[in-house]
Amino acid sequence: MLIFVHVYFDFRGMKKILITGASGFIGSFYVDEALKKGWEVWAGVRWSSNRQYLTDNTIHFIDLKYEHAEALQLQLEEHCAQYGKWDYVIHNAGLTKSADDASFFRVNHDYTINLINAFRKSGNTPEKFVYMSSLGAFGPGDEIHYAPLRTEDSPNPNTAYGLSKIQSERYIQSLPDFPYIILRPTGVYGPREKDYFLMVRMINRGLDVAVGFKPQLLNFIYVKDLVKVCFSAIESPIRNRIWFVADGDVYSSQEYTGIVKGILKKKYVLRITFPLFVVKAVSTIAGAFCWLTGKASLLNPDKYQIIKQRNWTCDSSALQKDLGFVPSYSLQKGMEETVEWYYKNGWL
Repeated sequence: MLIFVHVYFDFRGMKKILITGASGFIGSFYVDEALKKGWEVWAGVRWSSNRQYLTDNTIHFIDLKYEHAEALQLQLEEHCAQYGKWDYVIHNAGLTKSADDASFFRVNHDYTINLINAFRKSGNTPEKFVYMSSLGAFGPGDEIHYAPLRTEDSPNPNTAYGLSKIQSERYIQSLPDFPYIILRPTGVYGPREKDYFLMVRMINRGLDVAVGFKPQLLNFIYVKDLVKVCFSAIESPIRNRIWFVADGDVYSSQEYTGIVKGILKKKYVLRITFPLFVVKAVSTIAGAFCWLTGKASLLNPDKYQIIKQRNWTCDSSALQKDLGFVPSYSLQKGMEETVEWYYKNGWL
């Protein structure tokens, strides 16, 4: 009996968290951190999703019915009646690539609204709901003076992806008494990430491809630092805030590739710079191919707007002020750990 009571109270005190998009690059790291904290972790994934980074046998899985608002509400009601409601939710699921613009709005916007409304209507609103947005929700930065984007600036996204994210943000902010945190990370890199990896692999093969002749400035955030920000926000008393998330350092695109070259110990790399008009033409053709095949591509007109942007910097100083955030990883340290992982796992 004493053992039973002890286990019972430990269970009741355990925090429950739902992490959507848990099988992806960032989501899997959120799961890792929640497990380290000893929380009851529910991974929101499609049953068909690859679960190679979700192997801990304590993870619970749920396939949320985002497409159907009423079915989703019923699903949450039944789940919470059986298991109890989640204390925290990290809504990380979303599309970053799509063959058509409509899919961005359906998945990033409509599904988000369906999930939030299901929580509210079922009476199971969590203590804190973290929405993973993006710097892309803000639109182009200052390309004359290269001033960093600030939260008090007016967002003006020029991509379907960015529009889908900012519309979701606005809906969340319009809700009275809804306990949200919105994070807008800049370029997130680290182990398991595939887009930056393509550039690393290309440099490892001796080729450095650049786009546009005007300087491009960048911010980065290592995935483990992003995780630190997210969980600091969850465990803080702060609610209803929006933060840009970056490590605070600014790099030119050439400085970034220079760091990668150094880590890979590549002394001789051929650098080819394509004019923007060439990339735009290729993106247009690739976009037409996407439309015909229904398959997403790394290049399309929406992605071109992102590639051509020359200023990807933001003011993330509020993280230090509000959460005491100090990044554990510089770009050099983060890329060293990332490249080491690529080698260890046979990616390079």
